[in-house]
Amino acid sequence: MDEVANGDLVITADTPLAAALVEKGALALSPQGEFYSAENIRERLGMRDFMEGLRGAGVDISGPAALSQADRQAFARQLDRFLARRRP
Repeated sequence: MDEVANGDLVITADTPLAAALVEKGALALSPQGEFYSAENIRERLGMRDFMEGLRGAGVDISGPAALSQADRQAFARQLDRFLARRRP
């Protein structure tokens, strides 16, 4: 985390890590192709905490769905856009 600088891109499904990255000015991209932002990270953290609470209460919740072809395409599109903006 100390190595990450403003504008760096990190690919992660870890919501708390994404929140820390966004706060630091880095860009965080989910494997589903969604950029985490200051606007959406609180909602993601809230949902994560809610699901964790359900699991802690003994509710059987399945894990995240496998990446779909649409997820892969969305990820590739977002990554391509990011890289295109970085090219000289």
